Amino acid sequence: MAQSDNPADPFKKALAEATKVLADDPDLTISYSVDPSGQTGEAMCLPQVSRRMTRDEVLQARGTADALALRHKYHDEATHARYVPSGEMARDLYEAMETARCEAVGAREMPGTAGNIDARIGAEAVRRGYDRISDASEAPLATAAGYLIRHLATGRTLPPAADNVMQLWKGFIEDRADSTLEGLQDTLADQAEFARFARKIIADLGYGDQLGDDPDATEDDDQDEESEPQEEEQPDSTGEDDSDDAQADTDPDTQEQDGQDQSQAEISTDDMAEDETGEETELPEGEAPLEPPLPPVSEADPDYAVYTTDFDEEITAEDLAEPIELERLRAYLDQQLEPLKGAVGRLANKLQRRLQAQQNRSWEFDREEGILDAGRLARVVANPTTPLSFKIEKDTEFRDTVVTLLLDNSGSMRGRPISIAAICADVLSKTLERCQVKVEILGFTTRAWKGGQSREAWLNSGRPQLPGRLNDLRHIIYKSADAPMRRTRNNLGLMMKEGLLKENIDGEALEWAHRRLVARREARKILMVISDGAPVDDSTLSVNPANYLEKHLRDVIDMVERRGQVELLAIGIGHDVTRYYQRAVTITDADQLAGAMTEQLAALFDSDPRARARMMGIRKAS
Repeated sequence: MAQSDNPADPFKKALAEATKVLADDPDLTISYSVDPSGQTGEAMCLPQVSRRMTRDEVLQARGTADALALRHKYHDEATHARYVPSGEMARDLYEAMETARCEAVGAREMPGTAGNIDARIGAEAVRRGYDRISDASEAPLATAAGYLIRHLATGRTLPPAADNVMQLWKGFIEDRADSTLEGLQDTLADQAEFARFARKIIADLGYGDQLGDDPDATEDDDQDEESEPQEEEQPDSTGEDDSDDAQADTDPDTQEQDGQDQSQAEISTDDMAEDETGEETELPEGEAPLEPPLPPVSEADPDYAVYTTDFDEEITAEDLAEPIELERLRAYLDQQLEPLKGAVGRLANKLQRRLQAQQNRSWEFDREEGILDAGRLARVVANPTTPLSFKIEKDTEFRDTVVTLLLDNSGSMRGRPISIAAICADVLSKTLERCQVKVEILGFTTRAWKGGQSREAWLNSGRPQLPGRLNDLRHIIYKSADAPMRRTRNNLGLMMKEGLLKENIDGEALEWAHRRLVARREARKILMVISDGAPVDDSTLSVNPANYLEKHLRDVIDMVERRGQVELLAIGIGHDVTRYYQRAVTITDADQLAGAMTEQLAALFDSDPRARARMMGIRKAS
């Protein structure tokens, strides 16, 4: 076998063998990649080590390998899943503390791992900008809790950037959970005991409502239910069955009544479905479209013409590039924007905290019906003539919401603007998903410069006057609303593909995105457009009036805003979009995009209508 000329290969081989020993699993498969590190089954992916083997690369690889190996050795997935909370914030806290437990147990038994993991934690904290945070509201609570557990369990001083985040939250955590934290050392070795400890910490921090059912209590209930049939079979049983269910099973009248009730329920459900779908329910079974078909002309402007739609395409990102190419392009995107990801991540965390704060349970008091308000019983005792007070839970405004991000994929976005737009869409999609808000990411451009096959067809037919739109549309689905971001993250790398970005016909793209949203069942629909200029297509504008595409865009915007089915807002990069959209922000530099997107989305979900109105009134970002 020929010897490898890559000087990093011996190190990578030695690290892989050491990782298998540390994880106590010789069957592990170790690979190195620019993709995020992690483990799936028996396959573990570690950070790539280049030929240069820089100190940072080596430390990062060692620290990551040790952390994953310790989790593999000391972590039981079944126990973890049994106690995992149902709410997002509670789950993040639970995961961070469990990771800290595995690393702390490993550090006690194998002290050499502690230094390697310290180096990884420090590098990751600096990359995320934790060293520049001065306010607890900008620091992730779950990360700080994990750091604190590790610090208390090992007694080691954290790297400066990580220590900064921990110190910002340390006082809050200790004030709320000081007595619980005293039992930390006694629970580290037992994952189930630690899981109960972690759930208690989460409740102390105010997220008890996100824990879900107590798995220990559920197990006890199951055992009690299993013992009940045995008690019924005892000899001293009277033999009489007073169960309503048993009587219902033997009573034909009851069965008939139940059948009528069920039929009535089905009819009611069908009626509701008809109300929601309107005329679509009159179509023959199996022929109802999933969404309204593309109309032959624009819904917003009957005078807007399209020469031919034969060469237009609506296509997914996966169909425009092979998986290996999407993976390569995504790695390139991440590399280009590594310095920006920390800032975008901080803004996303800020948005997540604002949204989750509104998702906390809230109540309306002094109602005439609902749940009895035990907190107000004292006044009834003091004055028996006082009526009982009830309360009802408020519904969060964005519990049933879908957001579409429509990205301009024109040639003028090439370079830093499209890179930042892609990474912002990625990070904000993950953030909104954590808050149970579905997100769709779409892009629009043309298949060719200067007309493509549509123009050729027009030329071959004798160049009729005023042909209307004269280019081949390309509408790209980077992520559908129902697809999780973790499965589609590589798709956004397609925006880095050479030759993809061409011309932009904004009006038809906006109509397309609007139709997709209107067809969704969510109660609230939000469409955010990100563009850097007015619609431009040389082929169309050369044979039509100069304002042809711009007028159509204005008509579509007016239609969307007038119908009110979709909340529409726009962000212009170096281009004044406020002359088109009622809700719009213009930024002068692409680096401001993350902040503008975050603030606009946060404002849309703000529970205070005055605060929302103030934000929506902003027309230009400073």
